[in-house]
Amino acid sequence: MGVAGCGKSSLAKALAQAEGCVLVEGDDFHSPASRAKMSNGIALTDEDRAGWLAVLGTEIQQHPLGLVLTCSALKKAYRDRLRASAPGLLFAFLEIDKHEAQFRVIARSASHFFSAALVDNQFATLESPVGEPGVIRLDATAPLPALQEQVSRWLHSQEVS
Repeated sequence: MGVAGCGKSSLAKALAQAEGCVLVEGDDFHSPASRAKMSNGIALTDEDRAGWLAVLGTEIQQHPLGLVLTCSALKKAYRDRLRASAPGLLFAFLEIDKHEAQFRVIARSASHFFSAALVDNQFATLESPVGEPGVIRLDATAPLPALQEQVSRWLHSQEVS
């Protein structure tokens, strides 16, 4: 989880492969209307996100053995809604500064619908999950293999014996 450009999709792909899990790309579940809004630099509202979060909650429930899901989950209320779908749900928070996120979103603009004009809004909306149970904070600028290894170690340390 984290703001646009933090590396959610890249880490999720590496983690799903390493852990042998299903990968669910949260962006694939945005409605056409929400995608159009974001493409045009219009921030989503809580109402826009409600249906999306419900669908993601269903995806989580459909994979009781686990999955890797990408989702911005910017507000605690969004994370709590996802947690309601699966008690014990864990979050890997990719923390990044605004300048680096902006740079990354601009760099991918030809291949992704998200407008770089929304990066400021992402940071304004973000309620840091640091300190919430079941959350690991990661430096989004660390090398991808190191991030994947850190999350894998953390996931295995969370397993109940």
